[in-house]
Amino acid sequence: MEGLILFIGVIGNIISVLMFLAPVGTFWRIVKHRSTEDFESLPYVCTFLNSFLWTYYGIIRPNGGFLVATVNGFGVVVEIIYLILFLVYAPAKMRAKTAILIGTLDVGFLAAAILATWLALQGETRIAALGIICAGLNIMMYGSPLVAMKTVITTKSVEYMPFFLSFFFFLNGGVWTLYAWLIRDVFLGVIIPIPLFF
Repeated sequence: MEGLILFIGVIGNIISVLMFLAPVGTFWRIVKHRSTEDFESLPYVCTFLNSFLWTYYGIIRPNGGFLVATVNGFGVVVEIIYLILFLVYAPAKMRAKTAILIGTLDVGFLAAAILATWLALQGETRIAALGIICAGLNIMMYGSPLVAMKTVITTKSVEYMPFFLSFFFFLNGGVWTLYAWLIRDVFLGVIIPIPLFF
């Protein structure tokens, strides 16, 4: 059983890495055109916050958390690069909006969540509280492609919703649901399937 859990977790990590790298084409386009055009920063702000908290969750969770922490740690690094590129090439109004989102969610909320769970809670209670926060944030993260869908509808073009990002979100949800079931982690299992419905 341990071998199966490791195998599914490694497959989940590979798919998650592909999901994190799916927007590379978008950012190549942003750098090439030196403009963020009609792209929104919210999905990347939310993904950074989500990845950072799942990394923390994976570190404090005793069994099965290592694979969750490693892939989300990779995601944190990738999202930092995306956010820096977005801030460099965004027009002034979008740059200000993005900076406010980063300050509010990626600094303020993140610091509050980590401090509250670290200082006020211990053991299984800390893990459960952080799991609830992470699960709730997954709703926001998996809802953030709706911003891209709005752009697709208003521009009548699918160029703002990359196929591979949607595809890897779908695969990611399925594999991590199976992993959560195998390691009996309700927080991974309750919310991760959301992309299966997009």
